[in-house]
Amino acid sequence: MYFTIWKDAAGEWRWRLQGANNEIIASGESYKNKADCEAAIDLVRSTSDTTPVREG
Repeated sequence: MYFTIWKDAAGEWRWRLQGANNEIIASGESYKNKADCEAAIDLVRSTSDTTPVREG
């Protein structure tokens, strides 16, 4: 798996998590600052093993 970050057409930063087969697993909202986008990725990384799964 790997994260990809890029600037969208509006000039804001976005991220997505992709699997080894390049399929998109997750993505986030847009951010005005690259650092905020990277912080969101770090948050996803830090909670991946501890976040509970709820059925809705």
